Amino acid sequence: MSSRSTAFDELDRKIITALMANARTSFAEIGTAIGLSATAVKRRVDRLRETGVITGFSATVKPSALGWRTEAYVEVYCEGAAPPRRLAEVVRDYPEIAAAMTVTGGADALLHVRARDVEHFEEVLERIRQEPFIRKTISVMVLSHLLPESPEAGASHPAPEGAPGGAADVR
Repeated sequence: MSSRSTAFDELDRKIITALMANARTSFAEIGTAIGLSATAVKRRVDRLRETGVITGFSATVKPSALGWRTEAYVEVYCEGAAPPRRLAEVVRDYPEIAAAMTVTGGADALLHVRARDVEHFEEVLERIRQEPFIRKTISVMVLSHLLPESPEAGASHPAPEGAPGGAADVR
């Protein structure tokens, strides 16, 4: 992220809102809606990207289309005080972990896990539990998404090739 100021005005907010609703909206369409030229919108988007306000653009895809049919949240309890940096190193090694965060409360971290099926989820959970500083985990399986348009309801990457539950493991 750039060290320059990330302050932005109401037009920037409108641009960000439009892009969050549909990142494929053209600069011309956004400009028409907010009273700017397409060039002015592009300059603002470039500045918002350069300063780290906009961090990227991605497609949200139905998880089952990518091989992810099972989903759970896993509370992770660590032995002693596992630093967030160490937790981050571990979770990066699991393509099944869609999101991970440190949390308040009893657990040290919360993982959003996607898997091909329950069997694959169990295998991922066992690998997580084998990490030396993991004391215990508590899992909650997702049955359905009450807000199907939310980012949590979509997937940002396919099941790993050749991994248990990945595209190469389809039976």
